[in-house]
Amino acid sequence: MIIMRFSLSLFFCILIFSLSLPVFARQQEINSPDASAAQAAAAVGQPSGPVAVPEPSEKALRYHQSGIVLWLFGTFWGILIPALFLFTGLSARIRTLAQKIGRKWFFVIAIYLTIFTLILYVIDLPLAYYSGFVREHSYGLSNQSLGKWFSDSTIALAIEIVVNAIFLWLPYLLLRRSPKRWWFYTGLLAIPFLILATLIQPIWIDPLFNDFGPMKNKGLETKILALADRAGISGGRVYEVNKSADTKTLNAYVNGFGQTKRIVLWDTTIARMNENELLFVMGHEMGHYVLGHVWKLIGFLSALIMLTLFLIHRTAGWMINRFRDKFGFDSLSDIASYPLIILLFSGYLFIAQPIAMSFNRWIEHESDRFGLEITRNNRDAATAFVKLQEDNLSVPRPHWLDRMWRASHPTLGERIDFCNEYRPGKRASRSNTSIFSNRLIDK
Repeated sequence: MIIMRFSLSLFFCILIFSLSLPVFARQQEINSPDASAAQAAAAVGQPSGPVAVPEPSEKALRYHQSGIVLWLFGTFWGILIPALFLFTGLSARIRTLAQKIGRKWFFVIAIYLTIFTLILYVIDLPLAYYSGFVREHSYGLSNQSLGKWFSDSTIALAIEIVVNAIFLWLPYLLLRRSPKRWWFYTGLLAIPFLILATLIQPIWIDPLFNDFGPMKNKGLETKILALADRAGISGGRVYEVNKSADTKTLNAYVNGFGQTKRIVLWDTTIARMNENELLFVMGHEMGHYVLGHVWKLIGFLSALIMLTLFLIHRTAGWMINRFRDKFGFDSLSDIASYPLIILLFSGYLFIAQPIAMSFNRWIEHESDRFGLEITRNNRDAATAFVKLQEDNLSVPRPHWLDRMWRASHPTLGERIDFCNEYRPGKRASRSNTSIFSNRLIDK
């Protein structure tokens, strides 16, 4: 788990990477799949019937529980550190130093943000090292060398500094020019920013961290492209990424759009899953394209950003008036207010997180349905999730509070149950996936 720094720019980065739409995150009567599917399985000597949800291992339970503790501490840490920058006057002192160095307004903004980000990186480094390196190795989930971890960390730092310098002067310009409506204009600017980031991430950002290349299994690649053609996706590319250099966990995702759209499989996933399981994974990812999830997420996240900025606008003034002597500034348009914006952003996003997670779980559930519709292979879909649970040390049925605040995907128990229960092609015709399914049958 990477500890979020709760800076405005890094929040944007988290939103961007959430658009990659990873297929995997961390007592009803079960109906079997279609009789035809069961007969086909029996004909080739494969077991039929529902796939059981495995009980989590002792190691998985420890990993899950330590993850909750780490998340709670990270949430507290992400609020404590901006508060310290504010109430100790450190933010105001950094602003004063930036004014001496930069003199002109734009350079003052860029220098302040660079110094602030570097200090924050150093403060967060021990926690990030433990959560991203020590903990993953202690549970046998990582192959990453310390050099590779540190290299990735510094690359992410450099990206954050560049993003800060390029974009974060805009909200402060709007704060100066339109103190009453800056939140609205900044929220509108978030829309093209998210679109631009989604467009360039696959070709400029992702390759900085891992090696992407064509699939080595050409037979599997041909089947994936044939599946994409059936789904109505043209021009997409399938990439195999060398994630085994970093991790033993499994994943796959889609990102980009237009000429940059691509489907990415981790080599760990290819090595662990059989062909039918991989085709379901790809069917799920194709569902994100066909069902328009990228645009739905951009719209949802843009609305969430605008609402959060409005709440900051309504509450920041009260805090500045009460604590201006400690803060060392008397206006939100002062760059020294940056930790205050981070602090309020963190608080409001924590409150809104269950809604955001619920929306993302709905999107992922619909893509699971799409994957079943296009592959018609419920059993292999379920066994793919079983392998995910085992290899990623996941708990299939976490506590409902944990699910509300931390689960961006349906729980693996829910996903396996759904694969057992759902019957492709038998939903009401008004469903998008059923309409698509009927079109396939007509062909």
